[in-house]
Amino acid sequence: MRVPWHGRRSLRFAAAAAMTGLFCGAARAETSGPADLLARARTEGQVSFYNSVDVEVAERVKKAFEAHYPGIKVNVERSGAQRLFQRLSQEYESGIYNADVVNSADAAHFVVWQRQGWLASYLPDEITRFYDKSTYEPGGHYATWKASLSVVGYNTKYVKPDQAPKSYTDLLDPKWKGMIVKAHPSYSGTILTSTYQIAHALGWDYFQKLAGQR
Repeated sequence: MRVPWHGRRSLRFAAAAAMTGLFCGAARAETSGPADLLARARTEGQVSFYNSVDVEVAERVKKAFEAHYPGIKVNVERSGAQRLFQRLSQEYESGIYNADVVNSADAAHFVVWQRQGWLASYLPDEITRFYDKSTYEPGGHYATWKASLSVVGYNTKYVKPDQAPKSYTDLLDPKWKGMIVKAHPSYSGTILTSTYQIAHALGWDYFQKLAGQR
């Protein structure tokens, strides 16, 4: 994330060491070696990790990072991707620059942040060595970390396996009326993406029919 350098820690180092994938960079554009980045990060002492992944996953990244780099604390800030997008915009408008590393389940966010000049270019060796080129931005501004499956879950207390829906279209069966819960796309990047994919595959009228299921 492009931030004033005064008192700010190195986001590029954090992205490399934590291997968080989708990330934002710090403002400095000059090339710095790993040793220099590590020294500055330890001087600053902490890194803020804004993310929308499962809390357990974020905490495991935090613990692994802190174990590998003693003396650098990771502050985990977890929320829905769309909430994080709003939060970062509000913070920037107010001159607040807290985020160092950012993960979002909505890849479009990084396109917007790059256009706004908030992302610094940095490609960790692990990405160039092990990632397919199609999974990261050529300039090194962001990279893909994960892929998520969005499936239909059911409560085994009330639904037996042989009675469970086998597809999204099965949810339109009248027997499921009033028994379905769907997350709102304005909160979650994962839900936004899955909603788009379902609409692309089944048409928007599917959701109009689903709405009739209450």
